[in-house]
Amino acid sequence: MILRTDGAGFLPVGELGIIAMNGCEKILESVDNYLVEWRNNAYANSILGAKALNQVISSFQVHVSCPRFGTGEGKGLIKESVRGKDLFIICDPFNYGVTYNMYGMTVPMSPDDHFQDLKRIISAIGGKAKRVNVIMPMLYEGRQHRRSSRESLDCAMALQELVSMGVENIITFDAHDSRVQNAVPLESFESVPTSYQMIKSLVKMFPDVKIDSKHAMIISPDEGGMSRALNYSSVLGLDVGMFYKRRDYSVIVNGRNPIVCHEFLGDNVEGKDVFVVDDMISSGDSVIDIAAQLKKLKAKRIFIFSSFGLFCEGLEKMDKAYEDGLFDAIFTTNLIYVSPELKSRDWHMTVDMSKYLAYIIDTLNYDNTLSPLLNPVQRIKKLIKKHEESQA
Repeated sequence: MILRTDGAGFLPVGELGIIAMNGCEKILESVDNYLVEWRNNAYANSILGAKALNQVISSFQVHVSCPRFGTGEGKGLIKESVRGKDLFIICDPFNYGVTYNMYGMTVPMSPDDHFQDLKRIISAIGGKAKRVNVIMPMLYEGRQHRRSSRESLDCAMALQELVSMGVENIITFDAHDSRVQNAVPLESFESVPTSYQMIKSLVKMFPDVKIDSKHAMIISPDEGGMSRALNYSSVLGLDVGMFYKRRDYSVIVNGRNPIVCHEFLGDNVEGKDVFVVDDMISSGDSVIDIAAQLKKLKAKRIFIFSSFGLFCEGLEKMDKAYEDGLFDAIFTTNLIYVSPELKSRDWHMTVDMSKYLAYIIDTLNYDNTLSPLLNPVQRIKKLIKKHEESQA
């Protein structure tokens, strides 16, 4: 057992194990390195000492695989014992970079395929683990969170499936609408903000940015994201504006009602740096239209914070918008798959979340409160104060 000396919980829920589903190997490696370092330091600083405990950790990873048959059917396989472990499974349902063979064709894995593999691994655990926790950074079917007509409630059904299989904690980041947790009201569901890491990356990449109400403003791209924008504005002390999306509900294109236009509601943005805050960029059409309108309103620089950069329709339109000067940078996290093409773009900034993930896993494994991680107000204020001092 690891004996902690930092005043936190003394003993873990169970022996820690982390599992990377297909496509999550890289971020798990980084998370694993942090945890190994912290836990070995905890041994060294314990009252018994590392030598007395005779324990040196090399990795917490539990190796699994999900092989496929020629028909595309699959199975989950765990390659080592997980009895009594506190397992954390990291799953990225939106990693289209993972492929498999079906009837001689190479097929990219869909979100449905990833989710099915996640259930296969949970099934393979067979109730032997002490606890099963799922970290799904971008929530599977998170945009299908409510019923507006005769529609399926896919996200709610997925959460209920996971809970029925014995998952005790579900962790996601910047959920499209966190009220979907009402589908599993008696279980632990957390939507973790990425605001601190976004702001930290901004001031690092653009040290000349001034974050005050005279020089900057927060913008929500739609009414659904206002709570997210208000969190940023309240912590940073900035004014907030919003774009209202007027849609044509008589037509469905690519599974959604097309946007007729964006109408801006807010104060004057002329001469200000503008931070557009959203949970995801799908096709990129909305963010380009919003950036174009903000430029017409004479905004100075436009920075876009989006936890998940999907770019489902390619990067060409974003390249053109950047060349036309519509925006200055787009910040997205590495919580989901980031293609090599996206990494190579000058306008794209990757926000590394691996250390934050490691903090969450370490905290939950000791069954401690997540409140400081879920509400990073003090850390953001400390960061802004340090940034202002560097500009003085």
